[in-house]
Amino acid sequence: MYEELHVFTVIVEQSSMNKASALLNLSQPALSRKIAKLEDDIGVELFRRVGKRLELTRIGQLTYDYAIELRQLHRQYLQTVSEFTATGRSSLTIGASLTTLQTTLPDLIQMLTSTHPEFDIKAVTGKTHEIVSYVREHKVDIGIVASGIDDAALRCVPLFDDHLLLVLPRSHVVTEKGMLHIADLNGLPMILFSKGTWYRIMTDELFDTYRISPDVRMEIDSFEAILRLLHTCRAGTLLPKSYMREQLLEDNDLIVVPIKELAEAKRTTSLIHLDPAALSPSVRQCINEITAKFN
Repeated sequence: MYEELHVFTVIVEQSSMNKASALLNLSQPALSRKIAKLEDDIGVELFRRVGKRLELTRIGQLTYDYAIELRQLHRQYLQTVSEFTATGRSSLTIGASLTTLQTTLPDLIQMLTSTHPEFDIKAVTGKTHEIVSYVREHKVDIGIVASGIDDAALRCVPLFDDHLLLVLPRSHVVTEKGMLHIADLNGLPMILFSKGTWYRIMTDELFDTYRISPDVRMEIDSFEAILRLLHTCRAGTLLPKSYMREQLLEDNDLIVVPIKELAEAKRTTSLIHLDPAALSPSVRQCINEITAKFN
């Protein structure tokens, strides 16, 4: 069918059987036979004749869109094969939302590079909706986002649930209470992540739900910078559990104080990709390994 789809796209793009015949070096009867075979395989007509012109039917337009996407995938496949044949290497481009860039992505890249030293791994970052578009438009091979995605064009694989943690300087007086409640965040000096990511949206939703008004001292788009400034500003913060490491807490003289309401508010980090049939074998292998790591 691929050959017939190619002939079909040329006819559509040339808007002429004569021009398509010359470009493909095929006779018009041969073109007509290929289109007839394609229509027979699909089970519907792709063109309707309007006077001397051929116009696409609705299914014809859908078929053309599919053929263009298939052509792009075929070119990408050939390029990947060519690169691997020439260098013995393969490439993987990962799209990461801003939060997963700092939480999940580093460990994934370390895992993949250790098991596949022949891979050239690249990362593209952006907000969640941007990463979804990049995956759908074949600009990245896979995406890691801190949410579930409901998109008919994509596969969404849940990896793990994440929730927020209250992080404070070890010497902070509020820790003398031991177990805290969400209401204890009222008036608490805090450094928060910049607006726009799931993590900050989730934080603001919690504040709205429980009518919390913290004393926000700073808004920064780097978890590492937030941790370094907590002692200086005598402030606390809310960070994703997936980011926190014992070494980070020890190096910055910080502690995690449990709050039940924070643990109950969860968000799922997911792997998103196109239909596996449209992906290269190396990308499919990476998807399987990432999924196995968390499941």
